[in-house]
Amino acid sequence: MSESDQRVLPLVVRIERAAPPDRTDALEAAARAVLTLLADERSTNGEWAEQVRAWEESRIRKVVRRARGAEWRRVGELPGITVEMRSAQVRVHPPIPLDGWPKELSRLQVSGTDLPAAGEPPPPPPGTPVLWLNPALEMSAGKAMAQAGHAAQLAWWGADPAGRAAWRAAGLPLAVRTATPRRWPDLLEGGLPVVRDAGFTEVEPGTRTVVAEAPWLRDRGGLRPAGSGPLRDPSTGR
Repeated sequence: MSESDQRVLPLVVRIERAAPPDRTDALEAAARAVLTLLADERSTNGEWAEQVRAWEESRIRKVVRRARGAEWRRVGELPGITVEMRSAQVRVHPPIPLDGWPKELSRLQVSGTDLPAAGEPPPPPPGTPVLWLNPALEMSAGKAMAQAGHAAQLAWWGADPAGRAAWRAAGLPLAVRTATPRRWPDLLEGGLPVVRDAGFTEVEPGTRTVVAEAPWLRDRGGLRPAGSGPLRDPSTGR
C-alpha cells in the first residue's frame, strides 16, 4: 500500500499551559474518543463510513497532537467529536490520508504531550473494561493515548453487535491502568487482544504495549487479535 493510500486517525488533546489535564484522564478520554467515533452513526452508515472502513481495513494508525487557545478553537470547527473525561478534552476526527492533513491539524505539535499524573488512580469498578499498559515501558502521554485508543478499538471489535449496543448504552465506560510487573505476563497469556506497536515512534517494532480486558473478551477468548480487522455483522456485512 502506497503512502497516499494509507489512512490515519487524528486525535487532538487540549493542553492549556495553566491547566494541563491529568495523564490518566487524557488516556481514558483518547480511548473513549476512538470508541465514540466507531459507534457514531456517521461512521457506520453515514458520511464518515467510507473513510472509517478504508482505515480499519489497513493499519489502525493513530496520531495524537496537542492544541491550546485559538488552535483548539480552530480544531473544533473541523468535522469530529470532542470527548471530555474529568480534566481532559480530546477531539477525534474522521480518518484522513497520511499525506493529506488539513492545515488546522498539520500545524499542531506532536511533541510536548508529557502530562502530570495526579497520584495513583483508584481501582476500576468491577466489570469495567480495562486497558492495561505494559509496566516496563516509558511512553509519552501522546504515545500512550494512541496505544490506549488501539486497545479500545480491539475491545470494540471483540464485542458482538448486542455487546456493542450495551456498551454504547452504558456510556462506553472504561479505565486505563498500568499493570503490575507480576500480572503483565498473565495478561499476555490470557487470550486477550494485545496491541503490538508498529515501531514508528518511541518503542521497538512489535513491542506489546497494551492488553484489552473486558468481560466479553474473557468469555470469548479474545475474539479479534490485533491486525485482524473489524468484526462485521454477518447479517448486514457491517
